[in-house]
Amino acid sequence: MFRISQYLKALHEDTPLTPRREPSGPVVIWNLIRRCNLLCKHCYSISADTDFPNELGREQISTVMEDLRQFGVPVLILSGGEPLLHPDIFAISREAKTKGFYVGLSTNGTKITQENIGQIADAHYNYVGISIDGMRATHDQFRRQQGSYDAALNGIRLCREHGIKVGLRFTMTEGNAAELPDLLKLMDDEDISKFYFSHLNYAGRGNKNRLQDASFNRTRMAMDLLFDTCWDSLTRGKDKEFVTGNNDADGVYLLHWVRQHFPEQAEKMRQRLEQWGGNSSGVNIANIDNQGNVHPDTMWWDYTLGNVKDRPFSAIWQDTSDPLMAGLKTFPRPVKGRCAVCAYLKICGGNTRTRAHRVSNDFWAEDPGCYLDDREIGLS
Repeated sequence: MFRISQYLKALHEDTPLTPRREPSGPVVIWNLIRRCNLLCKHCYSISADTDFPNELGREQISTVMEDLRQFGVPVLILSGGEPLLHPDIFAISREAKTKGFYVGLSTNGTKITQENIGQIADAHYNYVGISIDGMRATHDQFRRQQGSYDAALNGIRLCREHGIKVGLRFTMTEGNAAELPDLLKLMDDEDISKFYFSHLNYAGRGNKNRLQDASFNRTRMAMDLLFDTCWDSLTRGKDKEFVTGNNDADGVYLLHWVRQHFPEQAEKMRQRLEQWGGNSSGVNIANIDNQGNVHPDTMWWDYTLGNVKDRPFSAIWQDTSDPLMAGLKTFPRPVKGRCAVCAYLKICGGNTRTRAHRVSNDFWAEDPGCYLDDREIGLS
């Protein structure tokens, strides 16, 4: 995840550079259930409205959670499918909070209602992220269910009314890119505190629909809009958060934006971005799926490192006998092509290995989703 607001706030306030702080453990995105009431076009887990076999039971979840806590995992993002369909979601959430985790809920929002908003508020989630794919007609088309936009927006409003930090999550493709300005206006109109912009990653249905990925030109325009919107929010004193995911070239693109607008601070920004280091799959980002399989991140569901039913997560995560994990934990990573000779490898970390593997069948090939030209990465 690339935290635009964090870097632009440091730029705006000209804060001094501080030493990098290593996290105590990886952020774990935990897909508690695969069942979902929607059939979204870009779903990485290929969920559907049916029960899936061999999912972790309540006792197994508690055992895994205790191991995660002892291992130093600071953050749990409870996801699905649709996590609010899990029969024990609120008991699991309360247990996670009791153990001291930062707990996020990743939901499509349609299952947040007047009937359960009290329970959601009582779970004390640190953050609830709700996916919106465009305005009403576009969203309903992407989610393949009429009325899903209105239901999700109602969920957003209920969270906000009950004092729950809530954010929009938007995955951009060619089919919805033109609606990004409308969504940013919606964020402002509805007083939503966070906007998560996701580039399309080639996993699950996202891989089947990868020909609908946004063009590089659209991506660049979207990033310019996000940077400008975030900067405007900062200068107006608004406490809004903007983050992106699934394309670590965003960090390099921000550096070029800073060089253009604030050249005197560009060197300090370069150092900040190198401290970030880009893609952290297999290092500071982890995934446990509904059956207990451990993956380097949520986009690697076809690559399993082990199962928490057989070995603790803490043992699986530290095992570098797996060739992919060994490479992910290497710095710099053994990337090839443009990534290998990029002048900003220390910033982006080689970007998303999932996309590279889907297109080339090589873990370490250049990421085809890098939208920077040769000049911008120091090759000409």
